[in-house]
Amino acid sequence: MRPNPNMYAQSRRSGLLALAAERAQRYIRDVTERNVAPSNAAVAALAEFREPFPASPSAPEEVIAKLDKLGSAATVTTTGGRYFGFVNGGMLPAALAANWLAGAWNQNAALRVMSPVAAELEEVVLGWVCEALGLPADCAGGFVTCATMANFTALSTARHAILARAGWNVTEDGMFGAPPIEVVVGAEVHASILKALSLAGFGRKRVTIVETDGQGRMRPDKLPRLSERSIVCIQAGNVNTGAFDPAGEICRVAKEQGAWVHVDGAFGLWARVSPKYEHLTGGFGNADSWATDAHKWPNVGYDSGVVVVRDGAALRESMGITAAYLEAGARREPMHHTPEASRRARGVELWAALKSLGRSGLCALVERTCSHAQRFAARLREEGFEILNEVVINQVLVSFGSPDVTREVIRRIQEDGTCWCGGTIWHGKTAMRISVSSWATTEPDVERSLTAMIRIARECRAA
Repeated sequence: MRPNPNMYAQSRRSGLLALAAERAQRYIRDVTERNVAPSNAAVAALAEFREPFPASPSAPEEVIAKLDKLGSAATVTTTGGRYFGFVNGGMLPAALAANWLAGAWNQNAALRVMSPVAAELEEVVLGWVCEALGLPADCAGGFVTCATMANFTALSTARHAILARAGWNVTEDGMFGAPPIEVVVGAEVHASILKALSLAGFGRKRVTIVETDGQGRMRPDKLPRLSERSIVCIQAGNVNTGAFDPAGEICRVAKEQGAWVHVDGAFGLWARVSPKYEHLTGGFGNADSWATDAHKWPNVGYDSGVVVVRDGAALRESMGITAAYLEAGARREPMHHTPEASRRARGVELWAALKSLGRSGLCALVERTCSHAQRFAARLREEGFEILNEVVINQVLVSFGSPDVTREVIRRIQEDGTCWCGGTIWHGKTAMRISVSSWATTEPDVERSLTAMIRIARECRAA
């Protein structure tokens, strides 16, 4: 009897997946014991990847083995509980497992006919996101890579809607000769908004900047006169202080003058799920569009951004694509809601994460990480270090003295490997930023990290 080549291929593929799963599980099991930052030797070993394009095939098992040997050692352990650098969430177990399954499915989430399950889960989870964030149930939305692309999608939609009201079809005629649009941002606007404005043709410099207060909140009394051709960008969660713009008053003024309000809520918008922190997000539901990341506080894993728009028709008209072979069905088609056409099924992991957490679990995750941030701030303040911000959610800014001392503390903390924090400049003062975003962070993680921070800071001050 002849051997069946398909059976051999299936058997080998199963073995390869088992090998990858075994190595991935070992990585996750060991992650709590290793340093957060990779060693210099592990980073240097990455040079082994640099080789000419191979002339002949390699055994898949050898490929995975090399990837694990060189790659795993050179990762930053954001999946652990002691990474407090950028606002990077961990990856919930359900989201990770769903990622593996979705990878095996290899679905193209462009059209419902390409992947009924991807389209269905996107529709379901979009409703869940709107419910969790207190947004209108009839909003439209899409799933993109990150908040930068979500901001870009929303601002492109705003551009389309505003110019359509002025009798200009930007989709067909572009921006050449179009009526001008005024864009208003706060002085502490995040760089992702400026990049999105540049991509959308508005430019980074041609914006009206509104004065902010000591925590980075936009001052409504400093707003310029707005019009139907104005876009106001507000923040839910400043990336340094965690502060929230006073959305209620800003939205009221903007609506009176016919302006479009967009919310950059990359992580802070998720505070709306918590009764304890919901007051910070008052009025944000009155905006016209919202951008957020699911790979931050919801801990879905990379990459997972979400855009939500009140005017669904404007979103579809702005993002839609037409071709004879891309016949759309009667129901929501994913690719008409995002800049991408072909893309992976991001909604699967977000569905798994939110299904596993539920509202109470998501609320607990937000409140737990905020509590950890409060602990960091209180202990560092007790030790005589200066906390520069009002710790309203999960962000802490700390100065250890002079700029040189603070920079040296940050460098040595990163080198030490117990935890990982980054630096920033806040109102001219050099600071270390502590962002607590991971579901995996425990009280022992916080105490272990604090011990290392205080030890290193004392040593630097003494020196």
